[in-house]
This record gives sequence, structure tokens and C-alpha cells, in this order.
Amino acid sequence: MSVAMVARRKFLIAAGAALALGPTGRLVQAQDWAPTVTMRGGANNYRPGAPIVERIGGGGFWMSGTVRRAGDGAPLAGQRIQIWAHTTEGREQDPQSHGATLTDANGVFRLEMPQIVPTFGQPHAHLAYDSGEFETVFLRPILTDRNATSLEAHFVLQPA
Repeated sequence: MSVAMVARRKFLIAAGAALALGPTGRLVQAQDWAPTVTMRGGANNYRPGAPIVERIGGGGFWMSGTVRRAGDGAPLAGQRIQIWAHTTEGREQDPQSHGATLTDANGVFRLEMPQIVPTFGQPHAHLAYDSGEFETVFLRPILTDRNATSLEAHFVLQPA
């Protein structure tokens, strides 16, 4: 291989690396983490200050997900997520159908609750981030299978 070809190859490798890393020196992603948008109907029957609980009711259904920071996608530990739903043990407006949990060191939350059942024809849950450090977000994910025993919801939060 000629000296010119080696020089050209080194130049192309260096130029490609510079483009991939961008001006900040971190890997440029096709899309940075955009903030989650509040879903229509997500705040229905919301109760400010719902208590942090080990479990809602008798359990049997798992609500889980992640919480990340907008922009870089860093996991957010210690964030409070409130969860409520229409279940086999109560309606979504009932106080005993509400509870909150905190994210772990990896930004993961998980809370056991009674089986979600349809209301207005759709089995769905409600989740809220409302702690103040970031903008409030309400989610209303729908179960694709009404017999499912778990549901995930993911938050990407924008600083307040």
C-alpha cells in the first residue's frame, strides 16, 4: 500500500471519528432524548401527595418503567412516580387505588397493584411525575391485552 493511501485512510478515520463525536466530544446520537409529553386524560382523578407505598391493595399486577433526563438520557434516581388505576379492588378515583414509589439508582420504578380492569372500554393506568425538580408529566398507557399482568411506562423529564 502506498504512503498516500495510508495517509488518506488515516485522514478518513480521523474525520469520521470527529464527526461521530461532535464538538462536545461525546458520541452524537441520531436523536437526543426528547422530553415526554403529557398524555390527554393522564391527570384524570390525580391526587396530589399520594403516599409512597410498598404495594397498592392485594397486588398481582406490576406497573414498572424508567425515568430519564431529557437531553442526555441519564437515569434519574430517587424520583417519585404516582400510580393509580381502575382495578379489581377499586375505582381510579378511590384513595386506596393511588400510591407512589421512588426510582432506584438506575432510574427504574416498579410497584405491585391489583389487576387493572377496563373502564370506559379501555384497561389503562395513570402515572404522574410531580415532584417539582422537573416539569410535571402525566401518562395514561393502555394495556394491549386486558389479561396482561404487567405494564411499562417510561418518562423522559425536562428540568423545571
